[in-house]
Amino acid sequence: MTLNPTPQPLTFPALTFAKLAPSSFLSAHLSNPSGPIRPSGRTATQTRTPTCNTGSLTHANGSAVVRCGDTAAVCGVRGEILKMGDIADYEARELDGGDDDGDDEEEEEEEVVVGEEMMEERRRKRRREDTDEMARLNLLVPNLELATGCSPAHLPGGPPSVLAQTLTQRVVTLLHTSDLIGMEPLRIWFRPAAEFSSATPGAMRMGGDMEEMEAREGEEEEIAKAEVKAFWVLYIDVLFISLDGNAFDAAWLAILAALKDTMLPRAWWDADREMVLCSDEPSEARGLDIRGVPVPLSFGVFEGDGQGKGERGMEKGMEKWVLVDVDGFEEGLCREEGTVVVGERGRLVKIEKNGGAGVGMREMRGLVGLAAKRREEWMAVLGMS
Repeated sequence: MTLNPTPQPLTFPALTFAKLAPSSFLSAHLSNPSGPIRPSGRTATQTRTPTCNTGSLTHANGSAVVRCGDTAAVCGVRGEILKMGDIADYEARELDGGDDDGDDEEEEEEEVVVGEEMMEERRRKRRREDTDEMARLNLLVPNLELATGCSPAHLPGGPPSVLAQTLTQRVVTLLHTSDLIGMEPLRIWFRPAAEFSSATPGAMRMGGDMEEMEAREGEEEEIAKAEVKAFWVLYIDVLFISLDGNAFDAAWLAILAALKDTMLPRAWWDADREMVLCSDEPSEARGLDIRGVPVPLSFGVFEGDGQGKGERGMEKGMEKWVLVDVDGFEEGLCREEGTVVVGERGRLVKIEKNGGAGVGMREMRGLVGLAAKRREEWMAVLGMS
């Protein structure tokens, strides 16, 4: 007697299933009765742990290598000098002497007279003017390079991709809108030394009559004013070593770490040579004025089975999941993407969102809270907590 064998179910390895039906594969993981678990083992609101190493590039003024999961990037910051004579139609602003210590003392005295609220308003106005001037002069020049073989979609030697250009523009916008870097360390001043002592009688030190002495004193006061003669331009280059999703967050962490590591040599304007001179003493170098430290949290919205990126429409009531810090596999299946940027004390700096309407006010509030927690994690990694 012949027995009919029981047909065996057709099974695939997980990797094969993910390639044949990526949307169903991700949906099956997120539909877990015990809670959404992504293929990487993370929950929907769990980010990848970042690591950071600074000072890796000896030829740069500042550098950092960061890694978030399988996304890794290296950032180098180079400082170059831009002289005032090379700036077309530049209108100098009225500035104080450029001495930070002197500014603080002067502000402390003024606070007693005009009050803290007025002083705070003056500080905000000055910072807005500095930010506008920095953007107008293009003193921060970022560039993101993906054509390094970091992924199969970005082969070496190719032209800049649309993603690379988009990321560069987003970085430029966030650098200026977040007011990340103070303007003062980027200014190069000319401070003339006092040629004559004020304690010496005018007739003795000038050898002339009283009218000539008064004329000379007026000229000296006019000449002795400190003025800005040049600026530091920071070229911020980011190269991706490996790319597995969420390139913007990894690039921004690398930029933050490299800027924190940046040291600029002491520079001054030499009137005799009519050029900028720099000190070669490491002890005289100074860091940048990093303030606020905005931290982004990027997310994607996955909308059920068969509703990946590129699909038309969205069924009413379709189940959706908001996934933070998406990897390369999840990024290709999310039709809606966005980024939430928060600063110190949880202050909302910026929101970017495109591709749909799956994220409402309730989800956005939750994302802002997650971004604030992520900022604490990044501050610890950067050594700024």
